[in-house]
Amino acid sequence: MLIDIIAGARPNFMKIAPIIDAIKRKAAEGYNINYRLIHTGQHYDKNMSGDFFEQLGIPEPDANLGAGGGTQAEQTAAIMIGFEKELTANPADLVLVVGDVTSSMACAIVAKKLNTKVAHVEAGIRSFDLTMPEEINRMVTDSITDYFFTTSATANSNLQKAGISNEQVFFVGNTMIDTLLKNMDKFKQPQVWQQANLKEKEYFVITLHRPANVDGEYQLKALLEEIVANTKGLPVIFPVHPRTAKVLEKLGLQDDSLYLTEPLSYLEFNYLVKYAKAVLTDSGGITEETTVMGVPCMTMRDNTERPETCEIGTNELIGTNKNAIKPNLDKLFAGDWKKGGVPELWDGKTAGRIVEALLKVNEHSVH
Repeated sequence: MLIDIIAGARPNFMKIAPIIDAIKRKAAEGYNINYRLIHTGQHYDKNMSGDFFEQLGIPEPDANLGAGGGTQAEQTAAIMIGFEKELTANPADLVLVVGDVTSSMACAIVAKKLNTKVAHVEAGIRSFDLTMPEEINRMVTDSITDYFFTTSATANSNLQKAGISNEQVFFVGNTMIDTLLKNMDKFKQPQVWQQANLKEKEYFVITLHRPANVDGEYQLKALLEEIVANTKGLPVIFPVHPRTAKVLEKLGLQDDSLYLTEPLSYLEFNYLVKYAKAVLTDSGGITEETTVMGVPCMTMRDNTERPETCEIGTNELIGTNKNAIKPNLDKLFAGDWKKGGVPELWDGKTAGRIVEALLKVNEHSVH
């Protein structure tokens, strides 16, 4: 059984690393399973993807489609053209896509049109917000997927409502957490730790990249000023996405407690998160990591496709209005933030369950 594993953007690498490990283990035990790693090139900044291969022990890709840059449509088209050539030249039994990036949707469409089965890891999550490109990617991918691997009971229920049969759905947990737990003892202190003289639980981490928060200059400026004004002078560390950096340059925002850094590597970024007093973010994936590490998290969005991080974990959805920032920071400083727990099956063993399921499914389809 040959599986094409698709990765294109930074969050994908964290999700595929444990799956590759699990496939290698099964192959070493004599099972008929192998993989090819296809890097679509969707993220092309070295910090955004190069380091990941080294740090997470991901082998060099078997193919790189080099489809970075351009508009949504240009990128989708470039990935589809590149992957169609790749899959035609090197047919696979199954194409495995992860998460909700453009690469996942584009490669799923190509695979189905070439009559190749598709497995979607992190299937069934929904924000129900069609202004998010990721939501469209999720819906399209799930509408043509054959095997659905889910992270939560909510995702299972979303798929059930969409009429997907239970036989196709496998509740396995979260591969991003496999990567987190495996690498926790390797986290490394970033340079900004010394520069900003950081101390455990006495600083904040911000990540912002969604267009609603960063494309309007005044919105970004208002959010950052409000955060800085209500964090009691503690350092605020903001690793800046290349796109956001351009907007910030125009704003000329300066404050002694605000530290802007380049995008950090996986091991450095999670070191910062682990020891932070709290994280303010608009990312979905980070809310999963803060939940497992027990770090308070405020999500500056009006919806989330990961409600379990709020219902079970340490995350609160506070919206995109800057007026929500102060009351939530006050609550944190008062020691009233919820402790949170860890969702079911977020135990570091998800990739093993995925590979077991794929072997079973393959066995049935062969007979």
